[in-house]
Amino acid sequence: MIALFAAAVWLPAVILIAAASFGFAQGAGEQRPTTGKDLYEAACASCHGPDGKGADRATVGFDIPLPDFTDCSFAVREPDSDWGAIIHEGGPARGFSDTMPSSGDALTSEEIEKVMDHLRSFCGNRAWPRGELNLPRPLVTEKAFPEDEAVLTTTVAAEGAGAVTHQLVYERRFAARNQIELAVPLALKRIDGRGWGGGVGDIALGFKRVLFHSLRTGSILSLSGETVLPTGEKSDGSGKGFTVFEPFVTFGQLLPSEGFLQFQGGVEIPAGGHGAAKEAFWRTAVGRSFTQARFGRTWSPMVELLGGRELEAGAKADWDLVPQFQVSLSTRQHILLNFGVRVPLNNAGPRPTQVMFYLLWDWFDGGLRQGW
Repeated sequence: MIALFAAAVWLPAVILIAAASFGFAQGAGEQRPTTGKDLYEAACASCHGPDGKGADRATVGFDIPLPDFTDCSFAVREPDSDWGAIIHEGGPARGFSDTMPSSGDALTSEEIEKVMDHLRSFCGNRAWPRGELNLPRPLVTEKAFPEDEAVLTTTVAAEGAGAVTHQLVYERRFAARNQIELAVPLALKRIDGRGWGGGVGDIALGFKRVLFHSLRTGSILSLSGETVLPTGEKSDGSGKGFTVFEPFVTFGQLLPSEGFLQFQGGVEIPAGGHGAAKEAFWRTAVGRSFTQARFGRTWSPMVELLGGRELEAGAKADWDLVPQFQVSLSTRQHILLNFGVRVPLNNAGPRPTQVMFYLLWDWFDGGLRQGW
């Protein structure tokens, strides 16, 4: 999955096959390695080095850069399912060159898992959340996992006057637990007798910090804050006309059988809104991922329950339901599509049903035209 992995690993894999075929089956009386460390040293260390940093170029005899498994930003963010797919079925399993061969015939599934466990040991910094905790992104609920992504979300009113909103979100991860975010909306509305009008809406700047993560419990918890700036025009509905601060927490939980649960809760605090009320919001997403064949396309149907209420006496909560599904488009699974419908459960008069979809690009894993 990782860019360096695409360019660097195919030749070591050839050696892995040769070592597995020759070293493990050389003699009937020889004992086959049983630990992850021994399997790695017998099959991988000649190219990747006993320390995981890659053998010297003069030793391996080629100039292609080798991946550094001690680099936590590279080694930790991908789940075992992606590493396993490439080792089992070769480079094409994740959109890499077919010169990266399959190793599934040379190593058993149990042996491959042991090798991956040993590879994980090269990153000694446990501050980095494991890629297994990177759950599918819902349409509305924010994730707890820090990302390197660009997401374009489109929302279309399915009833009433025409209204379309596009939002481009750029997320960049730094260090082990942090992420910064920039969100730029473009709001368009049909104006009676004058066609469409609108423009750039209120731009948001955000920061996320992972507070807790555990692969053992399958849990991740983050604290985030956003500042929504009044860059849009209040007169045409593309902006609120005042700054809004949004502190919130996000939580993700792995469930049995590839299931997952995500939660976001926070408060919108207006600054200088001339009577604008604070508003609490809470969002929950529950779903399950399914994989075609063994390592193929991933489908993740889910449903979100969204709630919000102004923090004023007598105010009532608004509730929405958002059934949706996410699907991986690229073989590398770094280009994703999500499609759903946001349906008001109450107070539907001023809040129309909306069709929503996004296109997600995990740019750390490759370019838009790579990995198909």
